Amino acid sequence: MGRKVTVATCALNQWALDFEGNLQRIAKSIEIAKEKGARYRLGPELEICGYGCADHYYESDTLLHSFQVLAKLLEMPVTQNIICDVGMPVMHRNVRYNCRVIFLNKKILLIRPKMALANTGNYRELRWFSPWSKPRHVEEYFLPRMIQEVTGQETVAFGDAVIATKDTCIGSEICEELWAPNSPHIEMGLDGVEIFTNSSGSHHELRKADRRVDLVKSTTAKNGGVYILANQKGCDGDRLYYDGCAMISLNGDIISQGAQFSLDDVEVLTATMDLEDIRSYRAEMSSRSLAATKVAPYHRIKVDFALSPSDDIFAFTSTPIQWQYHSPEEEISLGPACWLWDYLRRSKQGGFLLPLSGGIDSSATACIVFSMCHQVTLAVKNGNMQVLDDVRSLVNDDTYMPGDPREFCQRVFTTCYMASENSSKDTCNMARLLAEQVGSCHLNVNIDGVVKAVTTVFSMVTGKVPLFRVHGGSSRENLALQNIQARVRMVIAYLFAQLSLWSRGMPGGLLVLGSANVDESLRGYLTKYDCSSADLNPIGGISKTDLRSFIEYCVDHFQFTALKSILVAPPTAELEPLADGLVSQTDEADMGMTYTELSVYGKLRKVSRTGPYSMFCKLVNTWAHICSPRQVAEKVKHFFRSYSINRHKMTTLTPSYHAENYSPDDNRFDLRPFLYNTAWPWQFRCIEEQVSKLEKKLELSAHEELD
Repeated sequence: MGRKVTVATCALNQWALDFEGNLQRIAKSIEIAKEKGARYRLGPELEICGYGCADHYYESDTLLHSFQVLAKLLEMPVTQNIICDVGMPVMHRNVRYNCRVIFLNKKILLIRPKMALANTGNYRELRWFSPWSKPRHVEEYFLPRMIQEVTGQETVAFGDAVIATKDTCIGSEICEELWAPNSPHIEMGLDGVEIFTNSSGSHHELRKADRRVDLVKSTTAKNGGVYILANQKGCDGDRLYYDGCAMISLNGDIISQGAQFSLDDVEVLTATMDLEDIRSYRAEMSSRSLAATKVAPYHRIKVDFALSPSDDIFAFTSTPIQWQYHSPEEEISLGPACWLWDYLRRSKQGGFLLPLSGGIDSSATACIVFSMCHQVTLAVKNGNMQVLDDVRSLVNDDTYMPGDPREFCQRVFTTCYMASENSSKDTCNMARLLAEQVGSCHLNVNIDGVVKAVTTVFSMVTGKVPLFRVHGGSSRENLALQNIQARVRMVIAYLFAQLSLWSRGMPGGLLVLGSANVDESLRGYLTKYDCSSADLNPIGGISKTDLRSFIEYCVDHFQFTALKSILVAPPTAELEPLADGLVSQTDEADMGMTYTELSVYGKLRKVSRTGPYSMFCKLVNTWAHICSPRQVAEKVKHFFRSYSINRHKMTTLTPSYHAENYSPDDNRFDLRPFLYNTAWPWQFRCIEEQVSKLEKKLELSAHEELD
């Protein structure tokens, strides 16, 4: 009958500039797609070179090597008799575009440039590419000679067109175009396109997956049709984790769902649809039919090829499914763990070292490393040979077979409790017990001797002996003495990271993990160049509130009972002297604000784009039941003073897993000055004027009630 089509999409763990590996993964996905009966295969955005090439896009080498890979794909037998849709940068008339190259049987059908570029948050596509600004316009593209020799074509179509096969019509979107208010699929659908494709480079954020799924479902619910989304997965060389979630939707329903977090480098989804289901769905929508009569037509690239077999009456079609979402706690357990694994195996290091303090933040980091080990052993158990090869290379043992996560953890994970005279027995015991349950190789180090040596040097030079506040010292002395301890811990952490494997007769070095959460970074509640300075920070984009929930999850999911006492202990840096053997210093008292308040400030500052005055105007209403206008004003001013004084610390912030939409990451997500007028005179004066007005209004209301 020729009406049932099988299509394939995929999630690939591509790596920026790894042309050899990227080629292998693309070819493998095409092979799997064909084995599953698909006649069309869609891949992620810029999959040939990897999405995260950044300023390497400026280099002609990146374009050259991308075309070399394309030539290899065109020549491969596995790419025959299936429409292949791959992503790569292409320069046309001296302008660089982010493109899809669609080919069949050694012939390029269309090069489709991206029309709406992502340029917010972590995305900087306008820095490297130009958008195609000519809707429904097609030009001739002169192919490089290496491609001409394979295809026998001198020129191919370049621009905004659609593919017309014998049985249906296919239109392309690229990532951001799905999120744009004027998405191309709207008018493509009205012009008769039945299959929409979207190749994405979409990264993970907590609680983001539902937005992506809802967008895909809405495209086909309003207009009918099939929507196929491919995405990159894994860490391709920076702070982002691309979280897969490849999917296929039909007429408003999801009919195929891919994994969000996985150690599989290649994941291929297929679905079979009846084209008549699309046509009957659309024909019943009179408003759509009326709009379709007015739409301007797209240029169609006619292809002598069908996605459906001639006899398909007995072919089963895919049925709607309910999308299965992860909870935020599961996302924290899985996403950063997959990111750490990619970084570890690709950096060729021997494991991780974590300064484990016995607090919530470093404990959460330890749990994430354990989750990584758990996922690795599970992947090996499920037959993932790539993971097994990576594990054996990591531990330098060609016969090793990871079976127990704790045993594997002991091989690749070292924790270190660095005690001072200001450390309590409670945190020491909590760190030790958690290390035992996680399975790490745990070290206890006393840093008092090193701290004393540093302060002695200062005293010898200046003749002054700094004292803690409780011993009569000033605030400057008190802070400096805390910072010495914190910075000594960083130096010791890197020493043990470099030499602890050597001391055990093992090759390689360890990556140092940091544990500053997103709220502390925002407030600047960390010592510059202390243990927050590390190689990687898996929790740097996660709030304290979410980390507490994650710790509770780990108590139940991993049976880490040591976390129960960590949950009830007050967060503390333990840098000031103990009082009768007990902790006298707490984080929230030091900061002058709670972690809950910090999350509110962070979201208002970044997500809601408020300065001091606008933040006050919002909070004076939100917090009206708990704070007076004067109290709100003081809280807002204290936050902005603290934030601006400490903003310089963000310039040296350890590369952190991006998970939160109010991250203060200075690298490319949150671009701000690091030298402020910390008095904020104009802004704070505006707040004071508003407070005075509100206080007078409240006073007048009170008098009227008395009268």
